[in-house]
Amino acid sequence: MSGTLPVFRWRMAPDGYATLRQLRSKGLRPGGQGVAAQLERPRRRRPPLVAHLYRIDQAKPVRPMTPGRWRAHDAMMRARRTCPQCRTDAGYCIPPSLGMCVTCAYPEDQRAA
Repeated sequence: MSGTLPVFRWRMAPDGYATLRQLRSKGLRPGGQGVAAQLERPRRRRPPLVAHLYRIDQAKPVRPMTPGRWRAHDAMMRARRTCPQCRTDAGYCIPPSLGMCVTCAYPEDQRAA
């Protein structure tokens, strides 16, 4: 990519460009293409917010999840739900701020209830 990127004001990008989220909502991915343009949203007394835009005509379909990827995803989510203290499935993702399930983090509250 040589030169500078075209910069558009917020909500003023021409048709044919999309952000990553917009591509994903259409079932597309950038597919190896670089950033084609930028979108800038001005803010007071701070630098503008910048969003990268990709060309829709060069985007490719999202790759389907394979059985192996689903197994890896399930294992990752199971690890996020398993409390390292009591080794049980909490049924929700353990908050990183606690590092353990709510029952282990606040045992005195559980006895009172």
